[in-house]
This record gives sequence, C-alpha cells and structure tokens, in this order.
Amino acid sequence: MADLNGKKIAIIATDKFEDSELTSPKEAVEAAGATAHVISTESGEIEGKNGTKVAVDLTTAEAKADDYDAIILPGGTSNADTIRTDEKAVALVKDVRGAGKPVGVICHGGWILTEADVIKGVKLTSYKSLKTDLSNAGAQWVDEEVVVDSGFVSSRTPQDLPAFNNAIVTEFAK
Repeated sequence: MADLNGKKIAIIATDKFEDSELTSPKEAVEAAGATAHVISTESGEIEGKNGTKVAVDLTTAEAKADDYDAIILPGGTSNADTIRTDEKAVALVKDVRGAGKPVGVICHGGWILTEADVIKGVKLTSYKSLKTDLSNAGAQWVDEEVVVDSGFVSSRTPQDLPAFNNAIVTEFAK
C-alpha cells in the first residue's frame, strides 16, 4: 500500500452525506498514514443520512488550501447539493485544484466540481444522474468503477469504494 505519512487530507461534507462514502475513504487514508480533517459549513458535528455522526475539525471559512495535500468529496444528494452552495467550500476546491493537488470524488460529490469550474477536459465518473451536469461543465463522463485522470479519482456509488479507496491512496501518495 502507498504511504501517506505526513499528508493532510481534507474531507468536505455537511449533513446528509452518504455515510460509507465519508467513513470508508477516511479510514483508508488514515490507515495509509495520512491525517484527515472533516471540513464543513459549521462547527460541531455532521450526521450522515444513515445516522453516522462525525466530528467537524474545521469550517470551510477556516480551512486553507495550503494546509492540505488532497481533498475527498463524498456523496449523498443533500450533502452534495448543500455543500456546492457554500462559497468557501467552492473556493477551497478551486484553490486545491489550482495548486495541482488531487481530488477524490464519489457519487454526487462531483456537483461542487461544476461550481468550482475545475473539470474541463477531465475524464470522470459519478452517480449516473450527474452525467449531464458534469458533461455540461466540460468533463468527459464515463460509466466505470473508478477513473483516475489529471489528479482526479472518481467513482459512482458505495459499491465502488474498495476500488476508489485503493485509487485515492495511490494517487494521493504521488
């Protein structure tokens, strides 16, 4: 397994995230040695759509792209729709990509990428309902378990998590 010792990973989410799409990648990067911070619109804790509660380390207003080596964007329809309307979250994603750092994105998590305008010419996958949105934002959408392109690692659903987790750890270690 790739080594992420010394790396800091931002996980951007809010309430109603898809539980396994936050917890499983978080566990994977931490097992590889990274420090993962959950970043949300407000301090305290966030709750997944299936009841998993996760402590928030920083708010989107406090987080700075320079402090992170990569970002993970979990899905959950409500989570993804809410977080993409947070200007600080969008700016954080844009700044991380502007610095050439990798992004792991699964399911509906890709919506924020359309707001940040960072996916022109990038090959991505997602939950099938995002195909038109991602394509309209300039991505080349494909229906595959995991896609790695231009620093992006993308997957479709919780069923893809084993492949997604392996791919983010490998990509984040580069």
